[in-house]
Amino acid sequence: MTQAVKDASSEASGEARALSPRPGVLDIEPYVPGADKGPGGAPAFKLSANESALGASPAAMDAFRAAGDRLHLYPDGSARELRAAIGEAHALDPDRIVCGAGSDELLQLLARAYLGPDDTIVQTRHGFLVYSLAAMACGAKTLMAPERSLTTDVDAVLSTVADTTRIVFLANPNNPTGTYIPDTEIRRLREALPENILLVVDCAYAEYMDADDYCDPAALVEDFSNVVMTRTFSKIYGLGGLRLGWAYCPAPVADALNRIRGPFNVSAAAIAAGAAAVRDQDFVARNRAHNAAERARLQQRLGGLGCEFVPSSANFILMRPAPESGRAASDAIAFLAERGVIVRGVAAYGLPDWLRVSIGAVAANDAFLDALAEFLAP
Repeated sequence: MTQAVKDASSEASGEARALSPRPGVLDIEPYVPGADKGPGGAPAFKLSANESALGASPAAMDAFRAAGDRLHLYPDGSARELRAAIGEAHALDPDRIVCGAGSDELLQLLARAYLGPDDTIVQTRHGFLVYSLAAMACGAKTLMAPERSLTTDVDAVLSTVADTTRIVFLANPNNPTGTYIPDTEIRRLREALPENILLVVDCAYAEYMDADDYCDPAALVEDFSNVVMTRTFSKIYGLGGLRLGWAYCPAPVADALNRIRGPFNVSAAAIAAGAAAVRDQDFVARNRAHNAAERARLQQRLGGLGCEFVPSSANFILMRPAPESGRAASDAIAFLAERGVIVRGVAAYGLPDWLRVSIGAVAANDAFLDALAEFLAP
């Protein structure tokens, strides 16, 4: 009998020690997705998860169905077809693209590759929750940089950076505020960061941007060794159910991520559907146009109802009920749910008085506006 078996036998007969995860794991609050059902599980308009208002590209759906004939085969572990399609669409080097099961996985892989106990990350006060969760899973801590008018403040981010900081996470546009900073500010941030700190710019909502001073950071990735851009197929491409994202990285960072990701972390169906989706830019253009028109309509109506909202650059709006109504955001969320419209509370982001509503199809947006007007009626 080995010593380990003897020890186990001794514990079994005496006082056994309980199995437990490493310190810090149980301190993590699991991420809670947006609800998708009304009270009692009733069907409802789901405006809580920033999903594509027009669904997925028909070409992507056809590719997904065709992949069903090959479910017994392992996928291409390098996602070569998908990386080639992304590279062609965005004029990027496919060898520096890493694909993952949603951009969430890529954010977690970046944390695993570059963070350890006693390290820190910096993110903005109302930035995406997954950054902090990814850091905690590696034993690292999060330093929160204050925002200015619910917008990233580059000077505040730089002031928050510590000697222990290894990654700065920046969502641009940001979720849940819908605000962004221009290309010049991202470049200023990058120039002021030490070379040993990785700047990760999360561009999940980049396709909805129409501001002249916005630019995705792919050029910075080309020029510097410490910038990564992440993107997703869950928003404008409508493939949230497949879990698909990608990162554009300096070659050494791509190499590190490829060493620690799962060998088949993207399914064959996701590869096929993603490649078809990224090639269907006509669908993307239609979805973008729909979002711009409906976003403007909703913001105009919200203003007319006396609500406060943050002008959005994404496919959602952060808002709160008219101050003079005396109604709380939590009351609005519950009322809307009773009327078959599900929106997202953002108290977990430090914004308990606000709610976030996705830009949906016309019928869903109409239902939201009608229910909100009823809620605010004297």
